[in-house]
Amino acid sequence: MALKLLKSYSVLAVTRDENYETALHMLARKPNSMTAQALELILCLWEKVKTRPDAEVGDCPVGSYPDLIHQLDEHNLTIFHIAISHRHAGIFKLIYEMGFDKELLANYEDDENNNMLHLAGKYPKPPPASIVPGAALEMQRELLMFEEVEMIMQPSWRDRQNSEGYTPKEQFTMTQEDLQKRGEKWMKSTAKSCMLVATLIATVVFAAAFSIPGGNNQQIGRPIYLDKTLFKVFAASDAIALSSSSVSILVFLSILTSRYEEEDFRMSLPLKLMFGLLTLFISVITMTIAFSSAFFLFYPSSERLNWITMSTAVLVFVPVTLYVGLQYSLLRDIIYSTFCSRNQFKPKYFPV
Repeated sequence: MALKLLKSYSVLAVTRDENYETALHMLARKPNSMTAQALELILCLWEKVKTRPDAEVGDCPVGSYPDLIHQLDEHNLTIFHIAISHRHAGIFKLIYEMGFDKELLANYEDDENNNMLHLAGKYPKPPPASIVPGAALEMQRELLMFEEVEMIMQPSWRDRQNSEGYTPKEQFTMTQEDLQKRGEKWMKSTAKSCMLVATLIATVVFAAAFSIPGGNNQQIGRPIYLDKTLFKVFAASDAIALSSSSVSILVFLSILTSRYEEEDFRMSLPLKLMFGLLTLFISVITMTIAFSSAFFLFYPSSERLNWITMSTAVLVFVPVTLYVGLQYSLLRDIIYSTFCSRNQFKPKYFPV
């Protein structure tokens, strides 16, 4: 309804209530799940504000007002403390872009003696809308947020206790325990499923290596199709499939036997899962290539291009394409979460 009204009456974007606040003021204080409609409303508000005359916009909150960052709410929290509590990385990113003493702001405490690092270590309730698949990657993002806030804290404040007697690190360990267990369960479940596929591939390609297409010459024991290009393709792809599937099995096995400490979720476990998925993809693709090359070896050159053989070759790649397509999004998210997540917390010009 708000979105419909805004599109019909653009003046509502800069209309103020009895407290002299606009819709953007009110949205800034509300925990937002960033659904499609909520995001559309925010973008629409901003576009409408830009079209209004300067006199109407006045001191609308979308400008740069450094003094506002020192304003405290009823719990003695600034806007950046609230952004960290609700995991709004975009707002937290402004800390590096505005000209003020970041270290001074980071040392503010709320009415329970929680500083900014305590808030980064406390898992938000209700949980934020997850933008990554799986609890393990969510745990990784929590660690990233905690590390980024820790970088702007003065060393003497990193181990300060709140009113309950917890340091920020103790707060993190205590409140993230459930997420850590869910991350371990998700990681093991994913590793087991992928390990099963890798084991099946290794079994198939290992058997194929000793039952080569066309058989061997009985007199000299030499493969009959040894000099043919398709046989060489078969041999190379079968060897790659066996090697990559074996590596994939070992990687997933190492995931299952990991300690699952907090720091393991930062780089170790995501890297292992990423490498395991990559080698599994390679084994699936090369296994299919090995099958196709062996399949064409049994047909004379004149029959390889008829509709039966070509249809069979195409159908073989359908499940492969489907599997890779379904798992690609997971691999992409792991790569992004591991190597690009820090960009959400700081501007491009800020040194890593």
